[in-house]
Amino acid sequence: MNYPLLNVFFTTMWVFLWIMWFFLLFRVFTDLFRDDSVSGWGKAGWSVFVLVLPFVGVLVYLIARGKSMGKREVKASEDAEANFRAYVQEAAAGTTPAGTSPADELSKLAELRQHGDITEEEYRRAKDHVLAA
Repeated sequence: MNYPLLNVFFTTMWVFLWIMWFFLLFRVFTDLFRDDSVSGWGKAGWSVFVLVLPFVGVLVYLIARGKSMGKREVKASEDAEANFRAYVQEAAAGTTPAGTSPADELSKLAELRQHGDITEEEYRRAKDHVLAA
């Protein structure tokens, strides 16, 4: 089989460019549908534009909304970090994410057992789980 080195290079380059193109296309659609400031009609319009004229649509989207794309990404990152920190603080404080203490959970479990909603075995397993946490 005769496949010159230059052809291997060009084939590799085209595969790389296709992968970059799909990455960019998915990034545009992800940003578009995560943005709450764009109405449903606006999202539909951008989607049609990007699907009908893909290269032009993506380039126009990046030119028109590229700067705010980065700001939205930074805000999403900051929100995720704040949520994580809040969760860690709740967990370190010994409360569950719902904000109840283990004593509250045990009293609820005892109430469920008294009403017959859970069996004695289920009560023991749940109690062990609450006390282990």
